[in-house]
Amino acid sequence: MDFRSDTVTQPTQAMREAMMNAPVGDDVYGDDPTVNELEAFAAKETGFEAALFTTSGTQANLLGLMAHCERGDEYLCGQQAHNYKYEAGGAAVLGSIQPQPVENNPDGTLPFDKLEAVIKPDDFHFARTKLLSLENTINGKVLPMSYLAEAREFVNKHKLQMHLDGARVYNAAVALDVEIREIAQYFDSMTICLSKGLAAPVGSLLLGSKEYIEKARRIRKMLGGAMRQAGILAAAGKLALTEQVAQLKTDHVNAKKLATGLSQISGFKVNPDFIQTNIVFAKLDASIINIDDIAEKLAEDGITISPSNPVRFVTHKDISNKDIDLLLEKLKQYA
Repeated sequence: MDFRSDTVTQPTQAMREAMMNAPVGDDVYGDDPTVNELEAFAAKETGFEAALFTTSGTQANLLGLMAHCERGDEYLCGQQAHNYKYEAGGAAVLGSIQPQPVENNPDGTLPFDKLEAVIKPDDFHFARTKLLSLENTINGKVLPMSYLAEAREFVNKHKLQMHLDGARVYNAAVALDVEIREIAQYFDSMTICLSKGLAAPVGSLLLGSKEYIEKARRIRKMLGGAMRQAGILAAAGKLALTEQVAQLKTDHVNAKKLATGLSQISGFKVNPDFIQTNIVFAKLDASIINIDDIAEKLAEDGITISPSNPVRFVTHKDISNKDIDLLLEKLKQYA
């Protein structure tokens, strides 16, 4: 069992069969029927005009930023934002787009007073502030719907666009018990990762207006992300959106159970009430817990974690209720 991330999920048997039997064409020509079907379905499901199938969440975010911003423009984001911190500086390196991060609040939101303070004036000394990028979920936390509404008012006031890094946006929708389009309605563009908790082997989606997606499609080609018979991958992506969303609720229940169990082990500090989705962070008392030694012992038992402090555990479809019990039993034994 692997608790490092929900990116380790294996495709379902139905996905494997769909991939093997998928009708395909040359997607660069727009001829792949399975890709076209996935993009049309995702756009309709989320309420956007159009969608673009991409190789990864990192590529989808980069395309998203580059389709909004020109060279010398700036986007606002959080210090913990994935597209700022964990995507190799792609926006700056490949898009010549300046990130302007502000510190996230403990609940993952960004404070509007701090965002307003860093918006640049219309002056040629400064980069042009064009975009606010949010992330939902962020470190497992769900942005409240009321906050999204306030963020929309904020960007409208300042004549900005708003992008959502929605790698785990379906986790957010399940946690809030809302349809995905209720979250999407506040944004000009959004990404969805198909290969995390939704279990597809490869791929993400970028969504937006038709004009925006056509611009992103051109940039995707420039970045080498245009694929040929990509329907083999898109077939699994369609099943991710139609068959795997229900699984996320189970993942959230398992994460809560894991957090509750960890809170009862000496040296692990976690509040189960703060667990909203499938990600659990536990702070460690380093005087009691040697997480590197524990990780080595767990590995011998066939259990993989990422040793760190805090240590992050991620639940997903390949982690069962019994797996949670076994992990907790082993942690009690080794802690």
